[in-house]
Amino acid sequence: MPEVAIIGGTGVYDPALLEDSREQVESTPYGEVRLIIGKYEEMEVAFIARHGEKHSVPPHLVNYRANIMALKQIGIKNIIATAAVGSLNYDLKPGHYVLADQFLDFTKSRKNTFYEGGEEGVVHCDMTVPYCPEIRDAIEKAGKELGLTIHNGGVYVCTEGPRFETAAEIAMFKMLGGSVIGMTSVPEVCLARELGMCYGNISIITNFAAGISPNILTHSEVVDMIKESINEVRKLIMSSLKYIPKEKKCDCAKILNEKGVMK
Repeated sequence: MPEVAIIGGTGVYDPALLEDSREQVESTPYGEVRLIIGKYEEMEVAFIARHGEKHSVPPHLVNYRANIMALKQIGIKNIIATAAVGSLNYDLKPGHYVLADQFLDFTKSRKNTFYEGGEEGVVHCDMTVPYCPEIRDAIEKAGKELGLTIHNGGVYVCTEGPRFETAAEIAMFKMLGGSVIGMTSVPEVCLARELGMCYGNISIITNFAAGISPNILTHSEVVDMIKESINEVRKLIMSSLKYIPKEKKCDCAKILNEKGVMK
């Protein structure tokens, strides 16, 4: 069974580089999830299209809990997730890649935990370092080998969507220290951490955010930008896999010890 999964965001709807792929529907307490499982250089890899194959699910309605639980149930330990983002900083330009190490959560209506009392109990999950440093290092190493402009570290501002942000909101997020802005990394990263899984985010900068960009923002602009770089994105993801260490030294799985104590 695979130990690594890819969650494809906007524009990344299929695992084109996987061989011998098969579809698997995984049932979870939160709903069914369609997975694609295949091989890349003899390594088994699972794939989920976060928004569906044709971008049919908006960010605030993605069943994040089902997706992450499905990956946990099939034995996934490491997740690389992509996200199309806007930049809050002129030094982070369209075509660059940011590996978020922190987030600011401005979502509103999402189910953001597996632990809501009852049989599962209550777990207060540490989120000091939400994005796995070893996954980020693996992606950075692959990106440099490919000659990409890749920034290891940055604050991902996650908003509810599906609307884009106002210029005033962007100005506020920038003042708070935000680097890039998107609509999907939270609660995905939180849920993965609750289950002791290592999660890394590849933020693909497609545009400057509202008030920074001279133009009105459109979703088609984002999709077109991703289409232009999709082969590059796929190479970055797949090239990263070989650098994920087998023996992890990160703290991502330590939450499982706390869960055992608290239940």
